[in-house]
Formats: sequence, C-alpha cells, structure tokens
Amino acid sequence: MNSKYIQEDKLLIIEITEEIDHHTTEEIRRKVDNEITRFMPRKVIFDFNNVTFMDSAGIGMILGRYKMVKMLGGSLEMTNVKPSIRKIFEMCGILKICPIREAQAT
Repeated sequence: MNSKYIQEDKLLIIEITEEIDHHTTEEIRRKVDNEITRFMPRKVIFDFNNVTFMDSAGIGMILGRYKMVKMLGGSLEMTNVKPSIRKIFEMCGILKICPIREAQAT
C-alpha cells in the first residue's frame, strides 16, 4: 500500500497494491487508519488500480474506513476500479455512499 497526501486539497490518496481478502484486510486497515489519523484529510480516495481480487472482508474494510472518514467530516471515493470489483460494489450497495470517480492523476 502506498499513500500520497496533497496538503492544499486535504486529499489523501491510498493506492492499494495487493489483493483485498481476509488475509490482508487487517494490515491494510491498520495502515489506512494510521494515515487518516496522521493527516486528517477532507477526502480519501482509494486507488484500486492494482487490485485484481476482493472478497467480503474488503467490503467491511472499506465501510469501516468510510465511517471513520465521515465521522471526521470527510468523504471517501474510489478510483480505477476493475469491472469485477465494481460488480461487487454494485451488488452490496456500497456505491450509494462511496462513489467511483474517474481515474485520479497521482
């Protein structure tokens, strides 16, 4: 996982560089929580460009980060979501609260 903070925009971009499943979600969650606490961004963008697989543990991880960011007064979006993962997001209804935006330049 890589992250980039753009101070002028209070924007935190988190590039997930691995599959998101029950083996990896705890470490991803811990790292993301640390970055959110460190920067207190107004917007968090998860970049899924390198994610080829995600299971239900990933949905829980995304929802938990959404709640955390929302509680801090921010918003969460996703970008570079592959069709197979987009389908998972559509089926679980997460897109109603965490929109997918066009590709983000990093």
